[in-house]
This record gives sequence, C-alpha cells and structure tokens, in this order.
Amino acid sequence: MKVLVTGGAGFIGSSVALALAREGGHEVVALDNLYRRGSELNLPRLADAGVRFVHGDVRQPEDLRAAGPFEALVECSAEPSVLAAGDVVVPVNLFGAHHCIEAAGRHGAQIVFLSTSRVYPVAALEALAVREAETRYELVDEQLLAGASAQGVAEELPLMGARTAYGASKLAAEILLAEAPVPWVVNRCGVVAGPWQMGKVDQGVFTHWLLAFHFGLPLAYIGYGATGKQVRDVLHVDDLVRLVADQLDRPAHWAGQTFNVGGGRDGSLSLLEASELCAELTGRDMRVGREPRTRPGDVRCYVSDCRRLFEHCEWRPRRAPREILEDIAAWVADHEGLVRSTLLAPGDRR
Repeated sequence: MKVLVTGGAGFIGSSVALALAREGGHEVVALDNLYRRGSELNLPRLADAGVRFVHGDVRQPEDLRAAGPFEALVECSAEPSVLAAGDVVVPVNLFGAHHCIEAAGRHGAQIVFLSTSRVYPVAALEALAVREAETRYELVDEQLLAGASAQGVAEELPLMGARTAYGASKLAAEILLAEAPVPWVVNRCGVVAGPWQMGKVDQGVFTHWLLAFHFGLPLAYIGYGATGKQVRDVLHVDDLVRLVADQLDRPAHWAGQTFNVGGGRDGSLSLLEASELCAELTGRDMRVGREPRTRPGDVRCYVSDCRRLFEHCEWRPRRAPREILEDIAAWVADHEGLVRSTLLAPGDRR
C-alpha cells in the first residue's frame, strides 16, 4: 500500500520509511522540512530505497496535499525537545498533527501516531516512590498512584497535572486523534535510540552520551544532586519499526488503542550506567561534569510499563541497552567524518 511518513527524514521517520520500502514492499513517501540537524543525511538513503521525498511542512496543509493520496500515515513529525517553549512545539506537534489527521480523513487512511511518555504529568512522575541503589534510582511496587509499580509507568497513570510544552502538545494531539474517523493507534514512546540519530541533551540522550564520549565533548550530570542516577528506559529504533510494521499490517487489530512502547525495566539505564558503558565502548574514560540543580520539568525515574502492549500482541524488544549502544558505537566508527561534521556544525535550522 502507499504510506506517507511525516517527519520522514528524521531519525525515527527515516528508519520507518526505509524499512517499509525495503522489507515491507510498500510504496513510501517521506515528507520533511529538513530543519533538524542531520536530517539531510538521510535523503540519499531514502532515494536508494526508492522512497519518494517531499520537502514539506506539516504546519502547511497544502504541503500534505502535495504528497498525494495515501492509504496509511505514520505520523513521526515533531519538535521533540523537552526544553522547547510552547510557541515552538504547539505549531508542529498540535497544529501539524491536526493537519495530518485531516489529510488522513480525506483519504480514509489509517494513522499510526508516535507520541511520547512525556504526556504523563511531571508532578505525578516525581511523586512516585523510588529507592536509591548504588548506580540508579528504582521504582518500587508500593505506589500511591494507580498505574505505577516496580515494572514502571502504565497507561492508567492519572493525566491530571502539568507537563512540559512538548508533552502537553502531544497529549492534545492524542485527544484530537481520538475523534478521527479512521483507524488509529497511539504509541507513547520512551527514549528511542540507534544508528543515524544525532542525539542531543534534550532529545536522544543516550546517543548524545555515546557521541560525547566518542568525540570528547563536554557532558554533565544535571539535577538530583548530580549523582547521575536518574533513569530512562531505551528502545532500539529497529524494534520500534517492527511494531509499526505490524500495526500497518493489521489496522483492525490495533484500531483505537493507546500503548506505552519502550524498553521497560530490563531495558533501562541510568546516566551513571550509561557513562560506564560508553567509556568501555569508546575506550575514553571521560570526566563528567556536575550541575546539582534540578531543571523544571525533569523527572527522576521513568520506565515504560508495556504489559498492556504485551497482552495485545507478540511484539517484544529484542535489543538490550548494551546492544543498542554497541550498535550506535559501530555506526559512529563507520561514519566518523560524516557524524563529526554534522555534530559540530551550527545548530538546527528552523
């Protein structure tokens, strides 16, 4: 079938587009405005796979019309920075999603929507009971809030409360999507990582960590006393792509569902543990700076509880955190000049 991937030159979008074209046999169109650093590097890869590229912006409905008709939409476009202000994220993450939903409605197309764990309120996440271990914080089983346990945060966690502008815009888009007259599914992703990700401190943190170790760039443990014990789960992008492919193949099975999608408790890392792995993989024992003050909107410990997803399908993450970082390290070694020139180039274009 014909699939439109918005944000199709970005890290996740290009990974989805390439897999659907090469392995799924679909006709794929990738739409992207190329504002994010490194997205232009994916254009030759998309062309080699037979993916048609449209230079367009989801904020402009006419650009979506220029992409032509489609039978399915994978909505990967986003301003993903947790530090970005509302005037930056809302036009992309909310208005852009609205335009995508309208476009899918015109064509009667299925929607696979990539959302984020950041839809959960910061105060609720920070109120979760944790214990401090030697290298990390860990959630415990006894929690006051529904939807939280030692397994992580489930979809039942209450959504009342404030979150970052990024999380608020994505949650608002989820609410709009619920009204769509077409089959849809929402994937609330935790940290996703893998080759071809130009990681930054506010998005793609574990790739950012590996890149900083490889190139000797400054790093710092920020907040929570600068211990580096804050935790996130991490999912290899190829594992996410497998799930998206299944959702496209079985729209009726997935329609109207919202799932947490992540590495889970067994696929989680603290920053301190990431430093140890990165030092081993790069051979660089680097000093990490310390900034004890916690930033607004930060979270001590987030792990995706994916048991609802596991009950719904046979999909499971295949790659552990070490394998994910090994994969990224191999990619950097194979493309060092390209990554260096992009990583050390001026900031994102808007």
